[in-house]
Amino acid sequence: MKLPRRAPELPALLQRRHSDEFLPPAYTSREWAVIARVAARGPESARRLGISLADYWSTRPGTAAGLLALNEVGGRRYYELPPAAAEDRAAADEALGGDQLVVDVQTHYVSDRPEAMGSWNSAIADMYRAVQPEWWRGIDSLDRYDLAHYLRCVFVESETAVAVLTSGPGLSPSRMLFNREMAATRELLDRLGANGRLLNHCVVHADLPGEIEGMERELEGFRPVGWKCYTMGSIDGFAEGSEQGWWLDDEATGVPFLEKALELEVPLVCAHKGISQMVPAGSPRDVGPAAKAFPGIDFVIYHSGYEFPSGDAPEEGPFSPETADVGTNRLVASLRDAGVGPGSNVYAELGTTWFCLIRRPEEAAHVLGKLLLAVGEDNVVWGTDSIWYGPSQVSIDAFRAFQIPPEMREQFGYPELTPEIKRKILGENAARVYGIDPARARRVAQDDDLSWLAAAVEEYRAKGSPGL
Repeated sequence: MKLPRRAPELPALLQRRHSDEFLPPAYTSREWAVIARVAARGPESARRLGISLADYWSTRPGTAAGLLALNEVGGRRYYELPPAAAEDRAAADEALGGDQLVVDVQTHYVSDRPEAMGSWNSAIADMYRAVQPEWWRGIDSLDRYDLAHYLRCVFVESETAVAVLTSGPGLSPSRMLFNREMAATRELLDRLGANGRLLNHCVVHADLPGEIEGMERELEGFRPVGWKCYTMGSIDGFAEGSEQGWWLDDEATGVPFLEKALELEVPLVCAHKGISQMVPAGSPRDVGPAAKAFPGIDFVIYHSGYEFPSGDAPEEGPFSPETADVGTNRLVASLRDAGVGPGSNVYAELGTTWFCLIRRPEEAAHVLGKLLLAVGEDNVVWGTDSIWYGPSQVSIDAFRAFQIPPEMREQFGYPELTPEIKRKILGENAARVYGIDPARARRVAQDDDLSWLAAAVEEYRAKGSPGL
């Protein structure tokens, strides 16, 4: 019996990781070519640096090796960094480092409630072991998605200054985090000295009786920075092709929900759109009409409508009328049709989307280019979907190095990713829409000795997840 090819240990950006919302897609033929190059060169690069191969993949030179291989196979310089970065720490730091304020508006962990912890850990762990056993060693044994690992991944092993804690939907005990737990986590960290480095959402199931009316109670008790919603409509999962769900612009559910957000003076709606197994109500086709009807609300579109292709299926290309129903094109079309232009009240968020795009650089150039043209450079915001992929530093570093090639900019009218635009996307745009003082956030992060983090882990170990 011939067994399928299995990838060697690899940089995180080339590993088959996934979130709670999707299974990892199979490697494409192009990605296998990248893997072959990286695997062939890795041992010698690790030897020159005097470290093990497993340790090499988790370093910046290991990340640089993956990005350079992507350039070679892609035939274009998508990632701006010198070959020396794959074998020299200083060169890698110079190419991939930066001093940008990083605000991550999409982060998660799993409560230690037995129903949640058992369900999430076993399901995700089993899927990972089935497709990439080396993953467990590659990111320092992230075998639980609890608060302790969350604090390590988000605040210790990445340059994130401020994070927004959010959750998937659900009312059953298996939900990853309830609203009270997200708020209690923020309160715990602030009490111990995190000084505003964590904010929280409240999830609203707008299609359920009593949820919209209960938003005032949620606001008073949990002080959310914004309202998270999943228009797919199912409470504990959704089925491919399902007709269930609701829309942001429907009179029965969406409009009353948005009116309540305005009434409560928390006019920030964070809608999951995309990464939805193509459930109809997971489409962003309602975003344009809703944004046009409610100009006083800021709409942050989580995942930006992206739906990744599988295997060697066509990736997203430039926008065209013929492909208006594909991925992020759906968001572009919705905004165009509604007359909602760049710099308005719609923001495109990159959580999971960017992680999937790192190893698909041509598609990455199209997706980022289209979003920048559609919503403007002031309206693309950084998110990672941490901690499903471990520490988010690899995503940050890859974005710093990424560039839309000049020939694509000329052909499709995409903007250059200037240092200013990257600063905006990594943190300044989110700071504005989430009400964060960027100067204060930068100062707090730079001066933070993280003494509060050890105290938070100690209290967590003693008492369990906050809010129980």
